[in-house]
Amino acid sequence: MSARLGGSVPLRSGSRSTQMALSSKWANPVQDFVPVSRCSDPCSPGSWKKGKPTIHTCCYDCVLCPEGEISNITDSESCIKCQNDKWPNEKKEQCLPKVVEFISYQNDTMASVFSCISVFGCLVTGFTFGIFISYRDTPIVRANNRNLSYLLLVSIFLSFLSVFLFLGRPNDVTCRLRETSFGFFFSVAVSSLLAKTVMVCVAFKSTKPGSTWRKWLNVKLPYTIVLLCSSLQVVICAFWLSISPPFQDLDAESYPGILIIQCNEGSDIWFYSMLGYLGLLAAVNFVLAFLVRTLPDSFNEAKYITFSMLVFISVWISMIPAYLSTRGKTMVAVEIFAVMASSAGLLGCVFFPKCFIILFKSGMNKKTELLGKRKE
Repeated sequence: MSARLGGSVPLRSGSRSTQMALSSKWANPVQDFVPVSRCSDPCSPGSWKKGKPTIHTCCYDCVLCPEGEISNITDSESCIKCQNDKWPNEKKEQCLPKVVEFISYQNDTMASVFSCISVFGCLVTGFTFGIFISYRDTPIVRANNRNLSYLLLVSIFLSFLSVFLFLGRPNDVTCRLRETSFGFFFSVAVSSLLAKTVMVCVAFKSTKPGSTWRKWLNVKLPYTIVLLCSSLQVVICAFWLSISPPFQDLDAESYPGILIIQCNEGSDIWFYSMLGYLGLLAAVNFVLAFLVRTLPDSFNEAKYITFSMLVFISVWISMIPAYLSTRGKTMVAVEIFAVMASSAGLLGCVFFPKCFIILFKSGMNKKTELLGKRKE
């Protein structure tokens, strides 16, 4: 019995040592682990779980969030779409504000260039106006109604000045002013040139003996032409502003990550009606000036009007397709370029030849010279 008991002691002793060895093995932190059973790795933020066509729900693929969406947790079931004014960061973990685009006065070379050109155009126009005021009693200034020349110079000056309405962050007020101001200013300018051309034609016709055209040679005719032609443009703009005026528009769809702040025309019909009427005035003026361009020297201003209308029409015909095919700052830049090029074309073609004669060829600024009776 003692032998049985003695034999049992080593057995219990051995079992205790075995248990202690096993417990010390599992207690080792290096070898301590919890088994994981899954067939897919966790999806990091910026992606979402797309289930595989299996019976196991733990099997899935990690798919990056679509453009414009994020996920900010691990193993996201779906992605969250950012707001219109925000865009995902590079890892698609959070939504950040979009880059706002417009022609800004701050750190924008385009705004600086346009501002300098506009100011320069205003200064040149003012200088030309000063020359015409100083030499207002000379034959070359009086030849084709100097008051119409003054009105034309003022409208060109305001056209150059209207460029500043296109710069800076647009709002509803500036959008309505910018789209209608250049239409009105140019309608006054082209109407003034049309009145000049009509007066050239009437004056030449009235020189014939017994001509019935002499009754049209009065002070009111040119101003009536300017008033009527400009008033029609005012009516078009008034209907446009009352029915569907331009307004500030936020374009978040054209370019990823960019929020374009621009002007919406409101009604395309009225916008193109305004441009169409302006083009009609220019076309009529061009045809009439072209027909009377070969009249005697005292009426040769028609030649300059023909060139100015050719430049004007060419600029706006090329502007329309470029305007329709661009977005954001480029679209505004096209419109600004059209305004400045048209103003410069009118100023250069109509007034620079006269200023050159006044300043450098004073001998030609005589009545006999204008009538073509140059002395040998």
